[in-house]
Amino acid sequence: MNAIKNTRKMFPFLLLLMVTVCPGNAWAVQSHGAPEGLYVHQLAHIFYTAALGYLFWGVRQSAFKSQGWRFLQIFCIFMIAWNVVAFTGHFLAPFIDHADYTREAGYLSTHLQGPFTGVKLWYYFTQLDHLFSIPSLFFLYLAMKTIYRSSCEDEKI
Repeated sequence: MNAIKNTRKMFPFLLLLMVTVCPGNAWAVQSHGAPEGLYVHQLAHIFYTAALGYLFWGVRQSAFKSQGWRFLQIFCIFMIAWNVVAFTGHFLAPFIDHADYTREAGYLSTHLQGPFTGVKLWYYFTQLDHLFSIPSLFFLYLAMKTIYRSSCEDEKI
């Protein structure tokens, strides 16, 4: 009976170890079936942007003026910017030929081939959407941490 309990406790660790040591394809980028999948995905970006705008407005109109709530507003701004960039990238994708990009040593060494056009440059910029998403998640972390600590201080008083 003790062995079963130990196995249950170790299962999450063993699963994480197995996934780390023997990774498969991550499939992080999912292509959607044309055209319905793209429409639904684009609508999701629009609704997510609207929800973030409403959250930003709601926090701004509220009585919450602490640092954590300001961090939450900054998170909203970065995520709205990410949504706009991602939406634009999805919109421009059909106008881009895969031959316009070369990957000599894998994904991290992608190069844009000339001649350079406005559409190619805009699409290339939209592929840098992590420049907005990573800082936004950092500000979300700061917001949650700051709000949690301030609520703990309020409970002590």
